[in-house]
Amino acid sequence: MSEQAIVTDIDIARINELYKKSKISELTPEEKEEQADLRKRYIQSVRANLKGMLNNISIKEPDGSITHLSEKHK
Repeated sequence: MSEQAIVTDIDIARINELYKKSKISELTPEEKEEQADLRKRYIQSVRANLKGMLNNISIKEPDGSITHLSEKHK
């Protein structure tokens, strides 16, 4: 997961479109593959964003010192 997946609004719209279509009828093998790829990229993007947010959190310890989560879990 070294490369960050960029997910655009168009990708999200396509994910939703494929999901809605799958509820009405069977997706083609190509559509299923596209759906799986888009979902994988979306999940990678969410994980990368969450990791970035967590790495910017600092904890104030009981002794008053500050611990940065990014340094604590290296």
